Amino acid sequence: MNQPIRRLSTLVALLFVLLLGSSTWIQVLGAQDINDRPGNRRTQLESYARERGQILMGGRPIASSTPTDDDLQWQRVYSDPELYSHVTGYNSFTYGPGGGIEYAADGLLSGRDDQLFYDRLTGTIAGREPKGASLELTINPAVQKAADEALGDQRGAVVALDPRTGEILAMVSHPDYDPTPLVSHDASKEKQAWDSLNSDPARPLVNRAISGNLYPPGSVHKIVTAAAAIEDGQWDEDSTIPGPAVLDLPQTEVGLPNSHPGACGPNDEVTLAVAMQDSCNTAFGWLGMELGGDAMREQAAKFGFGEELDVPMQVTPSTLPEEMSPAQEAQVGIGQYDVRVTPLQVAMVSAAVANDGVVMKPHLVQSVLGSDLSTLSETKPEQLSTAMEPETSDQLTSMMELVVEQGTGTQAAVPGTSVAGKTGTAEHAEGEAPHAWFTGFAPADNPKIAVAVVVEDGGRAGNEAYGGSVAGPISSAVMQAALR
Repeated sequence: MNQPIRRLSTLVALLFVLLLGSSTWIQVLGAQDINDRPGNRRTQLESYARERGQILMGGRPIASSTPTDDDLQWQRVYSDPELYSHVTGYNSFTYGPGGGIEYAADGLLSGRDDQLFYDRLTGTIAGREPKGASLELTINPAVQKAADEALGDQRGAVVALDPRTGEILAMVSHPDYDPTPLVSHDASKEKQAWDSLNSDPARPLVNRAISGNLYPPGSVHKIVTAAAAIEDGQWDEDSTIPGPAVLDLPQTEVGLPNSHPGACGPNDEVTLAVAMQDSCNTAFGWLGMELGGDAMREQAAKFGFGEELDVPMQVTPSTLPEEMSPAQEAQVGIGQYDVRVTPLQVAMVSAAVANDGVVMKPHLVQSVLGSDLSTLSETKPEQLSTAMEPETSDQLTSMMELVVEQGTGTQAAVPGTSVAGKTGTAEHAEGEAPHAWFTGFAPADNPKIAVAVVVEDGGRAGNEAYGGSVAGPISSAVMQAALR
């Protein structure tokens, strides 16, 4: 055999090896990745050939599948679609699963998750039609409805937690949306809804409770600053600290004023408890500079800042700036400058105070149910971190009770129940109305619910907004629904 023929034979053999290798990769090693691609029509059709699992609350489905006469065989149906839109998300044939539980737990709902192997096996032996797992959620319907109605037509979010377990009792984000057109099996209708939702400047598809651009927390962050101060050992609730009308800031000619005229106490001094009660900016700005950036970042991290959480939806981590000048430390002490948070994180801060300083990992799924609705797994309460000593949380609780009893948060009171809380009015853009915040827990002496509320751009109050007057009543309504 001459040289050219040998070379050609070698090349042909090499090509066959490459072809065999690529075929093996596609059919074996890469098969799962290809199957999991949202745009894989074959996989989508296969998933619609079996009943998708239900999303349940108290045994009642808020998302379920009904049989159809078309090629897709099953139609996704949502009860109270707008109320739970950011909890459920949607499962569109054209655009795949998106948002909420539909996306985060798609493997379980579709029946593809490895956790369901034995359920599929026993179902086959028993002669049951294959179907996805169902998920029982932690959401309390009464609390969810109260949060939705109290927030109304205002943009913002409400999160409620059980501070003892981390269960999410309510998760509301406004504006909400109707996922029904996205699952219609009509490609033109799905596209029209998709284009409309994605072009809406109000961003209704964004779950503001756990993601999006995040918010400056304003004065609700003073809980974190106060915790850092008490944990430092130099201060307690009775400590006297500076509280002038305007705090001089180093390296700048601009001072830090209070939100109200004048000093926070006689002789420009105030106790830490009264500074919390009246939301004294200058006192907490001074504490920020005294503590320094490292101490404030360390305390925030103990509350969960920076954590990569999933509930099971992914939560955008809340952050404090890495580098701060003394003037910026003062701003961070009052929750301004580059502090950015989710409402879930703010609820976790209050929940930690309510739970003797222990931060529980938040979760939305209570249990996973098999095709026969038997329990396959349950979510056990899990400690995320320890934010502070119990003695510190006791002092913070007393201080936060003063806020609601006689301070800036009186409109968050719940008749017949002790409430601990903190207001916030957060500046975020030149010329824009401030965001209004409230966070707290109740009953203060036996906490069963922790709440965080944010109303964007002051809501209906606009530039006249304060956290206590705008967000406080929303929190009160949510707490009352939970405690009933």
